[in-house]
Amino acid sequence: MAMKLEKVVPFGRSLDEYMKMFNLTKSDVNKHILGVGDGPASFNAEATKIGVNVTSIDPIYQFSGNEIRKRFNEVVDNIIDQVKASPDDWIWSYHKSPEDLKSNRIAAINEFISDYERGKLEQRYLTGELPQLNFKDKEFDLALCSHFLFLYSDHHDYQFHFDSIQEMLRVSQQVRIFPLLTLMLQRSPYLDRITQEFRKLGYTVSIVKVGYELQKGGNEMLLIS
Repeated sequence: MAMKLEKVVPFGRSLDEYMKMFNLTKSDVNKHILGVGDGPASFNAEATKIGVNVTSIDPIYQFSGNEIRKRFNEVVDNIIDQVKASPDDWIWSYHKSPEDLKSNRIAAINEFISDYERGKLEQRYLTGELPQLNFKDKEFDLALCSHFLFLYSDHHDYQFHFDSIQEMLRVSQQVRIFPLLTLMLQRSPYLDRITQEFRKLGYTVSIVKVGYELQKGGNEMLLIS
């Protein structure tokens, strides 16, 4: 059955998860990075501590830290219950169990919340959303989109995906998107057409296997440059 969600949920990932999901190298973390739809990820907080230049953008940043945590607390048990109800749909290599997944997500949001107010003052957490970003052309070297595009294919149509990716390519030199599966563990119905359309537009498009897998079969990212 995989996962049923009415809307995008505030589930955040860690720096280590981002490194693995997006095959980030040492040279990548020296770049100016845009995290699109980061939500309450600890990626920005942890990366900033080691000197990485990261800007995160998400509509959730219009809310206070307490409001974001409240929303997380409202959904986390339902999500973990759905994971437990479909044990064959998940790979327990990075996260060791549903309970471990929950504790890792709690750790991520705690780290995020501890950094959130300072990060807002430093303009590392900006309110905004696809498909229109308030940045200059090629302002970033690398744009990362974790667990939004393709994953929520049932919530957003092909045109939204096309416009969103085009916009990320406007503001950055390269785009990486993970995962390529929907919430129902199926390859996004938009993936092949997106790949073809952006190749026609002259971009280099590749599907890259990565060293991270939680959804069974969800171990690939799309790389466009």
